Amino acid sequence: MRRADFVRQIERVPPPEHPRADREQVVTPAEAVAELLFGALAAGDLEGRSVLDLGTGTGRLAIGAALLGAESVLGIDVDPAVLEVAQRAAADACASVEFVPSDVAEWTRRADVVVMNPPFGAQRAHADRPFWEAAFRLADRGVYAFALADSRTFIAKRAVAANVHVLETRPIDWALPRTFPHHTRRRVELPVDLWALRTEPPP
Repeated sequence: MRRADFVRQIERVPPPEHPRADREQVVTPAEAVAELLFGALAAGDLEGRSVLDLGTGTGRLAIGAALLGAESVLGIDVDPAVLEVAQRAAADACASVEFVPSDVAEWTRRADVVVMNPPFGAQRAHADRPFWEAAFRLADRGVYAFALADSRTFIAKRAVAANVHVLETRPIDWALPRTFPHHTRRRVELPVDLWALRTEPPP
């Protein structure tokens, strides 16, 4: 699939119908989805692999992974309402994805690769920590994720503690559209990083 066509397909995946600020239920930008997943594809971490999307929301990363050739894709989220939107979006995209309601801290089924856009902690401090802990615990091969730039030290330390090798950390364009009543601007640029990590021992 051409990248431009992929981005258009991901843009069709809607945001949550009734987003909750306490869960930071915001849409992942389609271009960011493409940047993360095409990077994983180039690294041999998508095609033919099992993929787990932690905190999938309406499923943009999960659906994208399926469209780019993942062998199996599972998206979990604690909110059944957003999973209903994700299921409809996957069907519309003809993407084979299983969606299951679950807290990430309680999930035990492993996958080759974990992808995620976890909460950034804007509403609840350290809300991202259970996601990173679960990612390092559940990924047999690699982790691809987004995080605020000021989380770099925390994530790097956790990776070292978990014997996870950081392949890449780099800034990525990220515009958050107005989503919640307390948002006063139409959109705001956020300092977000894209992370690629290897859970196998580095060569």
